[in-house]
Amino acid sequence: MTHSPNRLIKEHSPYLRHHAHNPVDWYPWGDEAFARALENDMPVFVSIGYAACHWCHVMETVCFEDEVVASLLNTHFVSVKVDREERPDIDQVYMAVCQAMTGSGGWPLHVFLTPDKRPFYAATFIPKMSSPNMPGMLDLLPYLASVWRDEREKVSYVSDQIMSAIQEQTRRGTLHDPDELIHTAARRLTALYDKNIWWFFTCSKVPFCSRSPLPPQVCGHTSGPVHS
Repeated sequence: MTHSPNRLIKEHSPYLRHHAHNPVDWYPWGDEAFARALENDMPVFVSIGYAACHWCHVMETVCFEDEVVASLLNTHFVSVKVDREERPDIDQVYMAVCQAMTGSGGWPLHVFLTPDKRPFYAATFIPKMSSPNMPGMLDLLPYLASVWRDEREKVSYVSDQIMSAIQEQTRRGTLHDPDELIHTAARRLTALYDKNIWWFFTCSKVPFCSRSPLPPQVCGHTSGPVHS
């Protein structure tokens, strides 16, 4: 099916323009996307990749060109595409968050944010269908949409803790040190887990286990501190 180009058609990045004909209603990173999220009280789905990333293109084929996945994204989220080679600053911050949350990182990188850019869920490659060890988009998107709708106070609490870690490093002038950010965020997230609040990755309500190791084929896969 041929789709009218989305907003990415006007971008300078070839990687972003490559996604201009996806059925996903992509926004580039900018005020327009977050203003729409705020106005409509919607969470933001951010997908970060780059042109030479093989598994970024695999995910596009499997998920972002899929009509059902696109419908879920367009209905429940404001979707933002980022070229990490164009915006390494955004990539650095959310990669550190992903490593702190999951113990690993790589590309494609995906984070779910509040309209004021506070992260509450992070992952790398996400398949369309779930497996015993990895959530798929068809399960993950409705689940996070329901959490956003029905359990907002928990979203706020988790995102506040993550942002506190980032702000602490900013005050100390060490935000440029990803390892320091990761370890500080990790301490906060581990405390949440100990309090049984870190439910996105551990609670039995989640219909999949997202604390499992990332697939080895993720581009640029890196290991960070693993928190149990």
